[in-house]
Amino acid sequence: MCGIAGFFDADASFLSNEEQYQILLAKMGRTLKHRGPDASGTLLCNRCGLAHRRLSIIDITGGAQPMSKIYSDYHYHIVYNGEIYNTDDLRHKLTTLGVHFKTTSDTEVLLLGFIHFGPSFIQDVDGIFALAVYDERHETLTLFRDCFGVKPLFYTQTGNTFVFASELKGLFCYPGIAPAVDSNGLNEIFSLGPAHTPGCGVYKNVHEVLPGSYLSVSRAGVRETTYFRLESHPHEDSYETTIATVRELLTGAIRRQMISDVPICTFLSGGIDSSLVSSVCAGELKKEGRQLKTFSFDFTDNENYFQSNSFQPSMDKPYAAKMASYLNSHHTYLECTNQTQADYLLRSVKAHDLPCMADIDSSLLYFCEQVSHTHKVVLTGECADEVFGGYPWFHRESMLDCGTFPWTPTLAPRKSLLNADFANTLRMEDYVKNAYDRAVSEVDILPMENETETSRRRIGYLSIRFFMQTLLNRMDRTSMNTGLEARVPFADKKLVSYVFNIPWEMKAKGGLVKNILRQSAVGLLPDEILFRKKSPYPKTYNPYYENLLSARLKEVLSDGSSPLLPLLDRTAVQKFLDNPKDYGQPWYGQLMAGPQMTAYLLQIHYWLTEYHVTIL
Repeated sequence: MCGIAGFFDADASFLSNEEQYQILLAKMGRTLKHRGPDASGTLLCNRCGLAHRRLSIIDITGGAQPMSKIYSDYHYHIVYNGEIYNTDDLRHKLTTLGVHFKTTSDTEVLLLGFIHFGPSFIQDVDGIFALAVYDERHETLTLFRDCFGVKPLFYTQTGNTFVFASELKGLFCYPGIAPAVDSNGLNEIFSLGPAHTPGCGVYKNVHEVLPGSYLSVSRAGVRETTYFRLESHPHEDSYETTIATVRELLTGAIRRQMISDVPICTFLSGGIDSSLVSSVCAGELKKEGRQLKTFSFDFTDNENYFQSNSFQPSMDKPYAAKMASYLNSHHTYLECTNQTQADYLLRSVKAHDLPCMADIDSSLLYFCEQVSHTHKVVLTGECADEVFGGYPWFHRESMLDCGTFPWTPTLAPRKSLLNADFANTLRMEDYVKNAYDRAVSEVDILPMENETETSRRRIGYLSIRFFMQTLLNRMDRTSMNTGLEARVPFADKKLVSYVFNIPWEMKAKGGLVKNILRQSAVGLLPDEILFRKKSPYPKTYNPYYENLLSARLKEVLSDGSSPLLPLLDRTAVQKFLDNPKDYGQPWYGQLMAGPQMTAYLLQIHYWLTEYHVTIL
């Protein structure tokens, strides 16, 4: 994994002021050093500049970037962030055409694939990636992003110059680009957040390359092409064939994603998702006489305060211990203190350049930092619930038919803390409804499906398009902040495309949540793990943490200088902080209740203050 950045202007002569633009490229690269601490590189042409930070995982000696090739006397250049899992197949296809390779890196395969097949070559690529290719002959910059947006890629324009970067902070290095938000950006924060509209960069005039898309930037302007989208098809496989196919697709994805020239590890919570990934990895390593290293997370003294509820019925630690024993993995238990979790709220804002998933994000940032001390690559169980229907909104009729994003069924908890005039100006309900309506309009409806099945298809699409993207953003920023590459086998495009069309009567046969996944994993896990009820990412139930957050937000209220204050109803916030919170009533997703709302407001304060955000 790496970090990329650069700029393009069809009318520029960057080489006429080479020193200035080389310094600028180096600065853009330095802002992304955490994504690639092993090496750096820049390249400047008359119309384009490219910067790269490298985390060396494949072909450690031969994969330096930017990488350049000459074909028919013309130069082509690439910067790339990601990992390609079918590199050998792509290389073979090119070799049969007489193409010769100088390295074993996937970067060279991508560049030569572009040169020989054009941008449509990306349809054959299996992996997680964000990449930019500059074609000097046609003076065209092309940006690509993987099918589900595992890897980030932002862009904007200032004057005639097109600027891009893996993270928002990279854009702000360029002269004339400053952090500013208008009403749309504020709605992304207060109405949809921590989720965001696909393609929206929150800041004014800042965008993301859409998942499954590429942009061609030239003198003619910017052209967007969609190369992958989820499509609805009748599912014709039998129940038995479906189970076998899911098992084959998933275990194949896990094995492919184990490719690495450095040791891998896994996150192991003791739930079915991470346990299944760990089981396959352990089995493959065992064939080579190697032992898998696994990591699990919890909070200091959590066993003294844990409160079982419908969202989080059990603690992970006992199940993680059972799985570690079952796999004979080298297991490490990591714990985060309440103080660290609160302190890392600011660091997680800086990792995202935006408010994010509050302490669910800050704690993962800390855990990833600890894992990065010994590893560069980790496989995770992320995305299984979005793909296989593990969340409550797939199963509860009231949530299926709520007519909005089911993870935020009401804006009332948010609006109650905002200045009434500010909230009214945003027209929050209208913004959310427009975002929801646009999203569901993208879903292909099958005429033979009844209303309930159609609702589940829409919920499944929304979960992948919005909710999964939020979690993928969290995983990328928290892992890459300290140079750890996180891979997500459940986001494999063939697997997701297949499971998306499996009817609910199979997915949840007999009322069993994620039934198809469980049946496909028979024999790979002990039954105690295989049929364990879902328990999401852990959180602390220690009242000290809530009191710590409340004290910090009260300081913000009393100081009077925070740019957040004019946006809040101070009386309402004070009352909110003085009353105990109901941990069983999330305002986003499954876990984000009262303490997380406090943490989210603190993150907004940090964001507005640290980034000197202009509110338009």
